[in-house]
Amino acid sequence: MYVSELGITPKYFEYDMMGIIYHSHYLEWFEAGRLKLIQDLGLSYFEMEKSGYISPVQEMKVEYKRGIRYGEEVLLRTWIKQNGGVKTEYAYEVFNGEGTLCVVGTSVHYVVRREDFKPVQFKKVFPEWYSAFEKASKS
Repeated sequence: MYVSELGITPKYFEYDMMGIIYHSHYLEWFEAGRLKLIQDLGLSYFEMEKSGYISPVQEMKVEYKRGIRYGEEVLLRTWIKQNGGVKTEYAYEVFNGEGTLCVVGTSVHYVVRREDFKPVQFKKVFPEWYSAFEKASKS
């Protein structure tokens, strides 16, 4: 299975009054990781959008194990957990600079037509994506 890695230096405004990353920023990081994974596989989300399709979130799950404290570096790992013909589930792990697992999560995305948000069969509309995702989820 291919795992994409993204180093993140948290910004001061991402911390809360307790000196840990505010919970909503992990969702932003997950999206950055998903886009990096897509790019690593030689694909372009921008090109998908230009062709009239988008891939909105259907479900998001986050489990907080430990807060990331002010000054800690972050490593985000992203991979394809499940590649279906219609939906894709991505998985995420967030580690602090010491290598401690701090957050785990998943997101489920469908591909829809931008004009009417009608779901399409990912496997049929973007066969090259589907093939790359299949390979990345198995290797």
